[in-house]
Amino acid sequence: MARYTGPKNRLARREGADLGLKTTGMSAHSSLLRRMKIPPGQHGQKGTRKISDYGKQLREKQKVKRIYGLLEKQFRNYFEKASRNPANTGEVFLTLLERRLDNVVYRLGMAPTRASARQFVSHGHIQVDGKRVNIPSFQTSEGMVVSPKQKLLETPLLKKLMEDKDLPLPDWLKRQGPVGKILRLPKREDILDDIAEQLIIEFYSR
Repeated sequence: MARYTGPKNRLARREGADLGLKTTGMSAHSSLLRRMKIPPGQHGQKGTRKISDYGKQLREKQKVKRIYGLLEKQFRNYFEKASRNPANTGEVFLTLLERRLDNVVYRLGMAPTRASARQFVSHGHIQVDGKRVNIPSFQTSEGMVVSPKQKLLETPLLKKLMEDKDLPLPDWLKRQGPVGKILRLPKREDILDDIAEQLIIEFYSR
């Protein structure tokens, strides 16, 4: 599947938020935050103007789509699936995104970014209940156990990540050493990212 391969910071500046697309040092991260409110491009701040309701909806949709690293067709498919569910559309929509295997690997601290997590999964380095799964969009469920294969465990990157004992995990996940478990399905309050899902619902309901 095609993926955006251009500058990651450009996307963050376009949405005016840190999308977690790139690992940076503290100085580089601080620099990005200072520039966050300045749109990319030649004219920068001069190119800003009052945004319409549609524009706000579009930008929120684009922001969340980029956070999870999805293309439009797949992102919309998640929304349509959520809209067919009798429960709250926004919460179901975000839950489907959170349950993606690449996102779970990222949330468990087994990868520095969702893009890295997607690559780990695609290359067959991640197991679910002891079986290799190489589909990043795989929907995880309560009780499933997620773990990296031994070959990935031996890499310096994962060894460094596993040393972080203070990694804050969402309440629906648990990690012991390199092994993670899904304790329950995620709820809206578990998702701390700055997301206004109602704007996305309004965008697709036009």
